[in-house]
Amino acid sequence: MQVGFQTLANRHNIALAQPLRVESIIGTVRVSRESGGKVENRYPPRYRPTDDFAGHFEFGLKYEEIHLEFFARLFAAIGPQPIEDWCRREPFGQYARRTGFFYEWLTGERLDVPDVTNGAYVQALSPQNYLTRREALRTRRWRINNNLPGTAGFCPVVRRTAPVQEALQFDLREALDELDQTFGPDILMRTASWLTFKESRASFLIEKEADQADRIQRFAHVIAQHCGHIENPLSNDSLTSMQAGILGRDAIGLGLRRSPEFVGQATMREDIVHYIAPHSADLAGLLAGLNEFEVATRGAESIARAAVLAFGFVYIHPMRDGNGRIHRFLINDTLIRDKAVPDGVILPVSATITSSIDFRAGYDRTLEVFSRPFMRRYATAYRFGELVTYEDGTPSNFIFDEYEDACFTWRYPDLTEHVLYTARVVEHTIRKEMADEARVLVIFQRAQEQLKEVVEMPDQDANRIIRSIKENGWIVSGKLKKSYPLLEDEHVAERVVEAVRSAFEEQSVSGLPRRSWRL
Repeated sequence: MQVGFQTLANRHNIALAQPLRVESIIGTVRVSRESGGKVENRYPPRYRPTDDFAGHFEFGLKYEEIHLEFFARLFAAIGPQPIEDWCRREPFGQYARRTGFFYEWLTGERLDVPDVTNGAYVQALSPQNYLTRREALRTRRWRINNNLPGTAGFCPVVRRTAPVQEALQFDLREALDELDQTFGPDILMRTASWLTFKESRASFLIEKEADQADRIQRFAHVIAQHCGHIENPLSNDSLTSMQAGILGRDAIGLGLRRSPEFVGQATMREDIVHYIAPHSADLAGLLAGLNEFEVATRGAESIARAAVLAFGFVYIHPMRDGNGRIHRFLINDTLIRDKAVPDGVILPVSATITSSIDFRAGYDRTLEVFSRPFMRRYATAYRFGELVTYEDGTPSNFIFDEYEDACFTWRYPDLTEHVLYTARVVEHTIRKEMADEARVLVIFQRAQEQLKEVVEMPDQDANRIIRSIKENGWIVSGKLKKSYPLLEDEHVAERVVEAVRSAFEEQSVSGLPRRSWRL
């Protein structure tokens, strides 16, 4: 016999975009199986609830997972009566109280029941099982500590699964300190400019715009100038400023969009839609909820906060252009704002995402955790019709018929997998990408020093000679000889090549094993 939330979903024909992960069944013994992201829990007969709304919903609150999209859709379908009846029967019961609280919080409607006057305050969410706001808001009517990390207009859910808890144990500061100890003091600050440019270039590569040299430089400037320094990065003014920095101040349609938006790809025959963004009229409320999350979770795990803010933003997709770059900007912005990394140090997370097929595929899979079931739910709800020019100047023929229904999904995304992926990217970025750049810098500086022992010269000339000799397979090219006539002397040229080559080919650098280096 099936029980719990899935029973209520079936009974009331609740069609979810984000499926319930847990199915509960009354059997003979208690056992749990997880496969493909689904959990099947079996319970002995003594766990069987009463076969009504209160029985199944209480069972779900006790033994299953909080699923705000399901709650909101269910409450809209059944109305207040079953909850009012339950609250009158058990006015001080914690599960009736939590259900009454969830109903009023999600719907904005007041139940026709008296305030609760006795009983200890209980948490809306378990802080051991979910990412919650740091300081709960007391709801006296229900004697509930409202620790939900957003608003009814936008409240992401992050489950503290064992893999999430393990991933969040990674200490960014400690890992960065290890880099400094390995490669020398201030190595991060000395690589800051290059890492910022690397992040910008890789971010454009993700957007398949790697040849946009001017825009890459502009975005690098935006990263360096604004990361961790904007008082409210999710305000309209801040987003518009960042967007203008990325696209240029003469770009068309800066600011929050006022037109339909979808993510897809064009083919010769038609556009393929991968994700549909919320209606422009709902953007302010969604961003306000995301901003509430930012404020409410300050002091919580920085990586989790960075993941939610970045992926929450990209699903809201509030701009006509630049959403992806701002989405990845928010990761670094949050980490700096939380002092998880030093001010001025940019983690090239986009470079990690593009560094391998595994990370790039993982990025796409992570985005699809939300977008793919969303599109399955609304596969027949969009079409292309007559071309219309919207207020922001965007011409579009895209039509989506289910904006109101889809709000249940957009408002309450489960971003657990997004936290896992972000944690993995951040750790790899520091352990691999930044360590590699630090090694290159140390080697390059040693090559400069050894070259100057042969011929004294400015750094700019030394850098050019080092790059040329390395790229030409340890040979002085004719072009280099023309630029530096002293290299026409074969003896000088041999000493210069040996000085450069030995810097790259010594057995170890600061105790690190020999390897091939890319400039």
